Amino acid sequence: MYRAVTRNIEVQVSPRYVADRSSPENNYFFWAYTIAITNNGTDTVQLKTRHWRITDASGRRQEVRGAGVVGRSRFSRPASRLNIPAACRCRRRPASWSAPTAW
Repeated sequence: MYRAVTRNIEVQVSPRYVADRSSPENNYFFWAYTIAITNNGTDTVQLKTRHWRITDASGRRQEVRGAGVVGRSRFSRPASRLNIPAACRCRRRPASWSAPTAW
């Protein structure tokens, strides 16, 4: 699991390898992951944009950008949590994940 906290907003990434959608002999590794965003602050916040950075074990970086989550802005009230499912494919096992976002 990967974790970062910015302005009382905690972002956790929990990746899981999906063997039945992967082909290691062809350097194709499919990963599902959940982004959990917890609002530990006192204000309601809105996720305006997302920017996930996924770096595989060989140092190759993939970036996912967009408005909100799947095109929708999401609100997070104090003490609430958003769980966002997603997936990516990599040539190697992901070595790091980061999620700078705009609130």
